[in-house]
Order: sequence, then structure tokens, then C-alpha cells
Amino acid sequence: MTALTLSTAAAPGLRADAIVIGVAKGAQGPVVAPGAEAVDKAYDGKLAGVLETLGASGAEGELTKLPAPAGFKAPLVVAVGLGAEPGDDEDAGYDAEALRRAAGVAARALTGTRKAAFALPIDGPGAIGAIGEGILLGAYSFDAYRSGQDAGTAKARNGKAPLAEAALLGGKPRDAAHKGALARAVAVCEELNRARDLINMPPNDLTPAAFAGITQTAAKEHGLKVQVLDDKALVKGGYGGILGVGGGSAATPRLVKLSYRHPKAEKHLAFVGKGITYDSGGISLKPAGHNETMKCDMSGAAAVFAAVVAAARLGLEVNVTGWLALAENMPSGSAVRPGDVLRMYSGKTVEVLNTDAEGRLVLADALWAASQESPDAIVDVATLTGAMMLALGSRTFGVMANDDAFRSTVYEAAEEVGEPAWPMPLPEHLRKGMDSTVADIANMGERMGGGLVAGLFLREFVGEGITWAHLDIAGPAFNEGGPFGYTPKGGTGSAVRTLVRLAELTAAGDLG
Repeated sequence: MTALTLSTAAAPGLRADAIVIGVAKGAQGPVVAPGAEAVDKAYDGKLAGVLETLGASGAEGELTKLPAPAGFKAPLVVAVGLGAEPGDDEDAGYDAEALRRAAGVAARALTGTRKAAFALPIDGPGAIGAIGEGILLGAYSFDAYRSGQDAGTAKARNGKAPLAEAALLGGKPRDAAHKGALARAVAVCEELNRARDLINMPPNDLTPAAFAGITQTAAKEHGLKVQVLDDKALVKGGYGGILGVGGGSAATPRLVKLSYRHPKAEKHLAFVGKGITYDSGGISLKPAGHNETMKCDMSGAAAVFAAVVAAARLGLEVNVTGWLALAENMPSGSAVRPGDVLRMYSGKTVEVLNTDAEGRLVLADALWAASQESPDAIVDVATLTGAMMLALGSRTFGVMANDDAFRSTVYEAAEEVGEPAWPMPLPEHLRKGMDSTVADIANMGERMGGGLVAGLFLREFVGEGITWAHLDIAGPAFNEGGPFGYTPKGGTGSAVRTLVRLAELTAAGDLG
């Protein structure tokens, strides 16, 4: 991963391969952003005009390269768009997400570069953290399965390695707040990128057992407690939902409990992740064209795993338990059938009307298991429904909850860290559609509002009196299009930063 440093060095004398500056979209044309004063001065104060001549406008995501001015040790200047220039308010500045995205665009463009200096606007620790995150997330690439590469060497796009080192100009190496912001960015992004790696792994390698093994290795590394229930333990415990979904695969299911404990913690959060390592739809087989990316159906479990490890690395004063419900949904003679009834871990019975509505079944068992510890709040994360993608598109996840204030807290946390989200309701009238003539509840209800129906189903398996939220990340979990900002093609690590922020808020006593 790209090495980050803080530097008070002046841009002209810094030995680097490129200097990254920000340019905003002003009312009269491009505007050179703060942090690039030395670069602008070297162009006799005419850098904005030069950029405009080259076609730059300052629009978000725009990138312009030009030769560095005489006297600079770096040969290249990279100008990256920050979007609209902030207003005249003296407190106005570039928001964290604009900095994060700009840094990500630049880092990705600098693939194959040894060192770059980022002279973007820094007005405090928040900006340092955002720029650091953008660099680390934007420089990400997944190349573990490319042939002809040297073992242990990260080779990225077109055979080039990711940006090796980035210096944040204007950051103070001896300032505790600046160092802390950068250290937080490194911890969170390393774990988020680990989640991306898991999502991008092919399902023949990332089976439920293999995923569980990876959590055990990480637990040992970071001093976490881990418990893995294999198929025999699941049978003994009565986890009918996980067993039903995983019953059709030769790769047997697992339920992983990953625990971080702080000696001074007064609050306990539980995170529950859907971990379908491959989803064929089961007997209700997915149609052609819908199977190719279904290795990403474990993105919720990857996010939970990453968030728990990040909380431990940050030493947050809160107890966090992650529950990873891992199974592979395959059709076979032993697969669950439409019409089957499963007895869940909670004791409730579920009539399975569609085996492709499997995520809610494994989550139901994990939610009930999490409820037995009476945490202060439970948050589940899942690539649960195509309906949520129809409602919110491919970049926004839905937030549902059994408490309006908590739903607002989760939504605000997501927006704060730059993960687009939207609060969604749980309409009571949709619950009746899941009434079953043979069981306590069916796993399907009305087609319209299917994402909300799924949330209502999950609510049935949350312990009484426990605050709960459900994040449906079906849209943003896997990017099938081209990269943008700091988001790569493939696995994105959606919801990791939201979960970490919720843990931080809980540790600070600010959880709503």
C-alpha cells in the first residue's frame, strides 16, 4: 500500500516525480486552490490561465498534467479538479469528500510513479485524513491472480505498480492531531482495502471455510477473539437459516463471531454481515447475465470484518462484535427448495418461497445470535435486494431501522465519511404480505417495495428492545463500471467507513 508522510517542505525543492495541486471551478473560470501557492508563483501567478488554456475547468474528477516550472525538482505538475469553489464565508473551505475524491483521482493517475507530493488544501486534521484516505483508496488495485508477476510485488494497471509514496505538503510531522489523522486514515484504509480484496477474490478460493480461516489469522494478528461454528456446530445449535442456504453446496457454511473488547468500554455494538461467498440463486436459479458478479454477495461480511479489525487497530473505547454469516448458495439434490420450511435459530419457522432470497435467511440466524448478547445496538450490512438498486441506484445504500433517531444517526455517519446513503421506511402494511399458511413467516412478500419487505423480515429476528439498523448495500458494494474518484472497478468496501464511524461515535458517547 502507498506509504504516506507529512511534510513541511516547499514544493519547488522537493524531490518527487510529481506535484499534485487542486483547481476549483470558479465563476470566471478555473481557480488554483490553497496549498499550491508556490507552484502558482513559479508560473508568475498565471497558473489558472495556463490550465484554462489546456482545457481545465476545475470540475470534479478532471485531471490535467503539465510540465513543472523551471527550478522545480519534480518534473510534472498534476492539477486535479475539486469541483465548485467554496463560498465567501470565512469558515467555508473544501469539504472532506471533495478532497478525498480529488486525491483518489490523482493517486490512480499516478500508477507507476515512485513518489508524489500532494499540495492540496489543508486547513486541519480533517483535511489530512480525507486526503490520506483518498490516496490510499484511489491507489488500490487487485492483481493477485494476474500471471507473470513476481510474488510479493504489487503490479497494477498495465503492469505498473501503484503509487509507492505520497507526501502531504502542509501536514505537520510533529503535530499530534495531524499524525493522528494520518494514522487513522492508514488503519481504516488498510482494512477497507482488505475487504476489497476479499470481495474481488474468486469464489473457488473464497469459500466459507476459507473466509473463516482469514478471520482467524487476522484475529491472531490484532489480538481479537474469534469463534467459528462449522456445519456440525451449526446443526447442533439449530441454525436452520444458515444450514438451509448452505445445504446445496459442497463448501459447507460457517458462522464467525469476531470480538474486540476494550477494558474501559461501557457500550457494545454488534455488526452482522451477509457472507454469501457465491450466489447462484439456488433452485430459484438466477437468469443468464446475473451470475457473473455474484462473488460479491459476501460484501456485507467483508465490511463487518474490516470494521471490527479497524476498531481494534484504532483502540476505540467500545466493545464491537462482528457476526459473519457465511454460506454458498448452490443448486443440488441437497439444496433447499421453494416450499421448504426452515426452523431458524430463534425457533421461528420460515417458509422458503424463493431460494434466491437467501441473504435474509442467513442474516436472521446471525441477528438472533447477536441479540442474545443484548448489545446497545445492532447494525447489519448486506447486498440484500435488487429492489434497493432500483430505488437508489448503484452508488447509494439504503438505511432502515426500528428506531427513527438511530436511523438518522447511521445516515448522518455515512454522509459524514463520504458514503452516500438514504433513510428508508419500514411500512407496516408490507408485513402482511409475508404471512404464511404453513409457517410463522415467509421469506418473500409483496414484489413492490421488495427492499423494504426484506428489512421487515430481518426486524422479526432482532431481540426485543434492541436498537437495530439495516444497511442494504446492493448498489454500491460492487462497481461494474469504470473507476471514479477513489472508487475502483470491482469491490468497493462500501459501509466499512460508516461502521467505523459508528464505533467512534459510540466510544465518544455520541451514538443517537
